[in-house]
Amino acid sequence: MSFTGKYELQSQENFEPFMKALGLPDDQIQKGKDIKSISEIVQDGKKFKVTVTTGTKVLHNEFTIGEECEMEMLTGEKVKAVVQMEGNNKLIANLKGLKSVTELKGDTIVNTLTMGDLTYKRISKRI
Repeated sequence: MSFTGKYELQSQENFEPFMKALGLPDDQIQKGKDIKSISEIVQDGKKFKVTVTTGTKVLHNEFTIGEECEMEMLTGEKVKAVVQMEGNNKLIANLKGLKSVTELKGDTIVNTLTMGDLTYKRISKRI
C-alpha cells in the first residue's frame, strides 16, 4: 500500500489544547484551527517526501524509513528523528517527547500525535 497522494484535512480533535501545550502563540492557534490543510505525500520505496500546506505555512519533511533525519515540528523547531514502518500502512516517529503515528486506511490518513497524556488527532481524506 502506497502513501503517495494528496490528502485534505477533514476533522481534528484537541487542536487548541495540544498546540497550546506545544507552545504556539494563541493568535497562530486561532488562525490555524479552521484552515483545511493539504498534505502531499510522495513515497518511493522507503523514502518519503511530505509537504503539509496550512494557509501560508508550508511544512516540508523528507525521511527514509529506519534512518535518522531532521524533521521540522509544527513550531518550526528542527529535531532529529527516526521514522519506523509497522506493517505497510503505519509510520511511527518519536520527536522530542512527541509520538507521531500516521496510519493509512484506504483513502484516509489518520495522524495521531501524543505528548504526555494529551492526544491530537487529524483525519485527512485523499483528494
